[in-house]
Amino acid sequence: CARTSAPPSLVPPSITVVTWNVGTAMPPSDVTSLLHLKAGATKEADMIAIGLQEVNSKLNKRLKDALFTDQWSELFMDVLSPFSFVLVSTVRMQGLFLLLFAKYQHLPFLRDIQTDCTRTGLGGCWGNKGGVSVRLSVFGHMVCFLNCHLPAHLEKAEQRKQDFATILHMQQFEGRAANGILDHDLVFWFGDLNFRIESLDIRFVKYAIDSNILSQLWEKDQLNIAKSTWPVLSGFQEGPLNFPPTFKFDVGTNKYDSSVKKRKPAWTDRILWKIKAPGSGCPPGRGSLSVSQLCYCSHMEYTVSDHKPVAAVFAVQFSSKADSPAVEIYVAEEWSRPEQAVVRYRMAAGFHRSSWDWIGLYQV
Repeated sequence: CARTSAPPSLVPPSITVVTWNVGTAMPPSDVTSLLHLKAGATKEADMIAIGLQEVNSKLNKRLKDALFTDQWSELFMDVLSPFSFVLVSTVRMQGLFLLLFAKYQHLPFLRDIQTDCTRTGLGGCWGNKGGVSVRLSVFGHMVCFLNCHLPAHLEKAEQRKQDFATILHMQQFEGRAANGILDHDLVFWFGDLNFRIESLDIRFVKYAIDSNILSQLWEKDQLNIAKSTWPVLSGFQEGPLNFPPTFKFDVGTNKYDSSVKKRKPAWTDRILWKIKAPGSGCPPGRGSLSVSQLCYCSHMEYTVSDHKPVAAVFAVQFSSKADSPAVEIYVAEEWSRPEQAVVRYRMAAGFHRSSWDWIGLYQV
C-alpha cells in the first residue's frame, strides 16, 4: 500500500528504460546487469520501464498467463522487489509487453495512471505489431512510456513511419491533461522499431563493426534519416549509438546471422525521448523540465534471443517537483483479522476529487 512518506529527495529522479525483443525465449536466470542494479551502476533508479517484444503469445501460453502471472513479469518482480520496487502498471498486447516499476516511497506521488494499446498488424486487425503505453503523473508532471514493435525488413521504412503515426493518432487518454501521447511533458519511445541500415552492403557493415567505426553507419541508419526529414519525429532525441547493431545474432552466441539469409546487422532496438516544447499548452505553475542521458548501451551478455537488449538511464530534473503527496494513506502494518483491513486517508487542501481517483494495493 502507498503510505505517507518523507518528501522526495531534491536529487533528480533517475529513470531506467529497457527494451528487448526476446523472440519467444524463456527468461534468463539473471537480469541484474540488464536493469543496472549491480554495484557501480550509473545511478540508482527511481523508476524502471521494461518493454518486451515477441513474448510467447501462443494460445495455450496466453491462457496460462491469464490465470497466473507470466514468467517474464515474475522474473522482473522477483529481481526488483529486494530493491524496494513495486510493479505500478503493466499492459500486454499479444507478444508486446510494457512493465513500469517504481520505488515504494514514490507511490504517493504517482497519479492518473492509464494504459492503452494499438494494433497495426494486418491493417490494424492483429496485435503482433503496434504499440502499448503507460502514462501517469510523476511528481506533478505528465510522463508517457510507449513500447512499439514496428514492421520488419529494409524496404518497410515508410510503413514503419506510417504505423508510428497511427499509434500516435489512435492512443487517447481520459482526464483533464495530456489526452494524446505528444501532449505529455515527457515521452519515452522505445522498442523493436525495426529501422535498418540503407545502401551499405553487409560486408562493409560488418567491417565497420569489427573496426569500431560505427559513425560511418549512422548516416545510413533509417531512423536517423527519418528524424531529420519527418515532421512527426521533430523534437525526439536519442543518445549516440556507441554500441554495435543489436540485430541479428545467432541465438546462443555473439555472432551475427550465419544462416542462409545472412541478414544485415542493424540498430533495430532503440530508446528515444521527447520533452514537450515550452509554451505548447503546459498548464501554468508547472515549470519546464530537463533530461540528461547518463547511459545508452546494449547488453551482449544476453544470448537467449537473436536481439541484444538495450538499456538507457536518464536523470530527469523536474523544476517544480511536488514535495508532499496529494493524498496520504494510512494502513495497519499487519492484518490478522478481516476487520483490521481498513484504509484511512487524508486529502491535501485543494485536492480535487474525481471519478478517476483510486487506492492501489501493491505486492511488496
